Amino acid sequence: MAGIYVHIPFCKKKCSYCDFYSVGEAKMDNHFTDFVLKELSLRNLLIADRIVKTIYFGGGTPSLLPTGNIKRIISGLSDYFVVNPNAEITIEVNPDDVTLELAEQYQAIGINRVSIGVQSFNNDELIFLGRRHDVSKTVEAIRTFTKAGIANISIDLIYGLPHSTLKSWEHSLNVAFGLDIQHLSCYHLTYEEGTPLTRRVAKGTVIPLDEELSKAQFDLLCEMSKNNGFIHYEISNLAKPGYISKHNSGYWLGEEYLGLGPSAHSFNRSMRWWNPSSISQWEKEVDSGNFTKNMETIDEVTRFNELLITRLRTTWGVNLNEVANTFSIEIYNHLRNKIIPFIESGKMVMENNTLKIPPNHYFVSDSFVCELLMV
Repeated sequence: MAGIYVHIPFCKKKCSYCDFYSVGEAKMDNHFTDFVLKELSLRNLLIADRIVKTIYFGGGTPSLLPTGNIKRIISGLSDYFVVNPNAEITIEVNPDDVTLELAEQYQAIGINRVSIGVQSFNNDELIFLGRRHDVSKTVEAIRTFTKAGIANISIDLIYGLPHSTLKSWEHSLNVAFGLDIQHLSCYHLTYEEGTPLTRRVAKGTVIPLDEELSKAQFDLLCEMSKNNGFIHYEISNLAKPGYISKHNSGYWLGEEYLGLGPSAHSFNRSMRWWNPSSISQWEKEVDSGNFTKNMETIDEVTRFNELLITRLRTTWGVNLNEVANTFSIEIYNHLRNKIIPFIESGKMVMENNTLKIPPNHYFVSDSFVCELLMV
């Protein structure tokens, strides 16, 4: 089954650390939805799987788009795909936008999962990040969605923040686990090129957090999530049993997905393509039906490397029988030979012929997963 991703690029305010494509709220109009539906009509056949199991509205700030427009997109998908009756339908929201009326509208049109951009439960950290909500608004938003009958609530948190401490991070986690949430995404702050935050680092006005303290914050996340009954199923994602994100899991498990909207990416196992990070250029291409050649063919080596990069991030790991049945004997032998020192050192383990990284090595896994890749 396939996943559908819709990029809603509008934001009231750009956060200092964000490098996702977004534009001002003033550029939002009903024509945007028309273009999404037209792109769907032009590109849906690039995806072989005709049953949709997940729909995800990301951004930007999708909660700025009127609910009627969201409903039109969900309905439009049924013209080209069979949407599973139990499909996971997620929308990202900013706490500031949440009202009981909005939450009830989402529930009424079939949205059954929300992802709330919380980032921190410390007001001084929210100010540093340039967020437009405060802690009280976040708590209110979570309770509002629960009241509206949406029982699958995910929140995002960021650790590794400058000036943060183990105590401030523990406070954010304590508040999070004390609320009625089912899923938690925790990302280390990254300094993306071209963002205001990265420019402040270059000027010396912001000093990144010490890596040892970042590691201690990650270890605390692992410990507290386990104590609170959350499954650490991917490096940055944790969930209560039964609430693992089906949409994001599709990315890590190599399933097909169709991306709609400016800067959205798509994948159909044999190739990957992506839209321009420009709303005007994207509209021009959709209007003409002539899409630029932003695509790459996925050859065997690339497929193997991507399997390692994505699957080793997860609790599912890489099954060596799957590698043997999917790839050449050369690739299989390459992997068998490369993993020996990592298994001997305990950085990786083998369970039922499946290669996995223990959670206590997740934080530094990028440094050794790259050594398994084929050039």
